[in-house]
Amino acid sequence: MSETGFRRTRRSTVGRARHAKGRTAWSLKAKIVSGVLGAVLTGTAAFAATNWIVGLNSGSSGEGQSASVSNLTITAVASPSASNLLYPGGTGDAVVTISNPNPFPVTITAAQLPTSSTYAAGFTTSGLSTAQTGCSGSTSGVSWSFSTSTTGSSHTLTSPLTVGASGQSNNPLVVTLTNDASMNTTSPAACANTYFSMPSLTGVTATGGAATSTTSPATDSWTS
Repeated sequence: MSETGFRRTRRSTVGRARHAKGRTAWSLKAKIVSGVLGAVLTGTAAFAATNWIVGLNSGSSGEGQSASVSNLTITAVASPSASNLLYPGGTGDAVVTISNPNPFPVTITAAQLPTSSTYAAGFTTSGLSTAQTGCSGSTSGVSWSFSTSTTGSSHTLTSPLTVGASGQSNNPLVVTLTNDASMNTTSPAACANTYFSMPSLTGVTATGGAATSTTSPATDSWTS
């Protein structure tokens, strides 16, 4: 073979090798680009699906139900014992517990009292089980302070009292009503050293709903 023919053959071989190498490199790049593009397209499709906007038909609703309402119970108790004791013409403490049967806290802001001539009955012990002779609900002269001749007069508490929901802490709530019992000057000597069951309140002003319960035992009063 002539030198010229050898050179032409060599160029052709080299050219084919370069062309094959170029095709191999392009194929590899194409595969990489296709793979990346496929991943991007796949991610884009998933992202687009989460941005479909879905509306709500008018009138869509749910059902709820409110709790029933039950009355409170106020009861005389011996503990803690009264600090301010009664005497003719003076005032003393009355201690009560307030029980709330409702599944929500109840806040009391005022008490309604019986008449000033509705007296407390006297007993020999703090258990209020044995009547004190000569010191009955007719003769004791012990009544709620600031009560009037009209039954149901309302008297605002110095601080609202919140009784916790049924089964929760601070229910029953023990409260000392400071100087909210009074003894008139006609009270007989038989009523000395006696425990009194104060007349039943005629009502309370109270509301139910979310509130922080008052810590038991508490101290409160009405002053007019």
